[in-house]
Amino acid sequence: MLNRLKGILADFFQQADLVLLGLCCVSTIYGIVMIFSAAHYRINTSRYVIVQTAAMLLGICMYIFFSMMDVELLMKRWKWIAVFNVVFIGLLLTPFGVGGEDYGNNAWLKFPGIPFSIGPAEVVKITFTLLLAKQLEWLREDRRDLRSFHSAFLVAGHTLALMGWYVLISKDMGNALVFLFIFLAMAFVAGFALRWFVLLLAGGSGAFAAAWVLDLMPPYMKDRFIVLFDHTYKPLDTGWQQSRSLLALGSGGISGQGYLNGTQTQSSYNSSLPYRWTDFIFSVTGEELGMLGCLAIIILLTAIIIRVLLVAKRAQTPFQCYVCVGMAAMLIFQTIINIGMCLFVMPTIGITLPFFSYGGSSIVTLYMAMGVVSGIKKRSPYMRRPIRALR
Repeated sequence: MLNRLKGILADFFQQADLVLLGLCCVSTIYGIVMIFSAAHYRINTSRYVIVQTAAMLLGICMYIFFSMMDVELLMKRWKWIAVFNVVFIGLLLTPFGVGGEDYGNNAWLKFPGIPFSIGPAEVVKITFTLLLAKQLEWLREDRRDLRSFHSAFLVAGHTLALMGWYVLISKDMGNALVFLFIFLAMAFVAGFALRWFVLLLAGGSGAFAAAWVLDLMPPYMKDRFIVLFDHTYKPLDTGWQQSRSLLALGSGGISGQGYLNGTQTQSSYNSSLPYRWTDFIFSVTGEELGMLGCLAIIILLTAIIIRVLLVAKRAQTPFQCYVCVGMAAMLIFQTIINIGMCLFVMPTIGITLPFFSYGGSSIVTLYMAMGVVSGIKKRSPYMRRPIRALR
């Protein structure tokens, strides 16, 4: 048993993507350092650091495990994965589902004995990406025209059905949009006709306009869009979080006010920066480490995304390519939305910053996703040319 374990680890260190793992670990450690500062004003600061560190260690184990796994073999059980997606989200309807003021929506599962809540969307993002990649590969193998309405309908229907099921139960629109962006990126790379993207954009814009005019949209959601164009709108209510964020970023300047010395970050007043170790960890970094600290975050996340896309470009099969593109799309969307939210140019929708924001389930699943990418890289190290899907 011990010799087998040694063999697995030796194989991992020889063939897995250690550069990607290193970038993920550096980002997470950087995040833990900032989480410690963000929670420093509270009495039990160590809890956040311990949970995040434990999640990183568990995540590294998941990275190794998924690097060794051949996900194409796993997808032979695609029906079970499809059932898992529906059932796991459905657990939010059971007593394990939690929500309320502390969570903002009913989008979390709390199991006895686990020190952190689990967001089903975090896990399903991975299984959804794998399932969608398999669906795209099937359409390709059946020699169906990926530019046809039938193909677009099948893939878009899969995505919209899962999004609808998740939003209906959780009321969490933010993570639902992540599913949509993953679908758009993968469909584009697969070669779907541009007219379907234009049609989807037109249809989505029309539905949004109709919901706005007919007052079908919740008032709080409308306010989040209005405040983007008028920062003086409800400054003590809807615009409060983002105005505090802008103040923190602006006060940090080039090099910041100093670690553990941020005016808002270290303030115990309720009027200070909210959700410091989750949604607004980027603002905490800007206040204490300045623009240079924020730039370091952007560089690290960009390096991770580029690394994933490089694996996609050298992938051996269309399925592997689509999976990597989906994982990269997830990181791109969450990064843009979170940083945009902190800069007051995107609405507040509760999307965390990958690898940096506090959240045990988020960290573990991110390492799982990157482990899948590493496994794909491990199985296509000698690819001479990029596959046709990315030409």
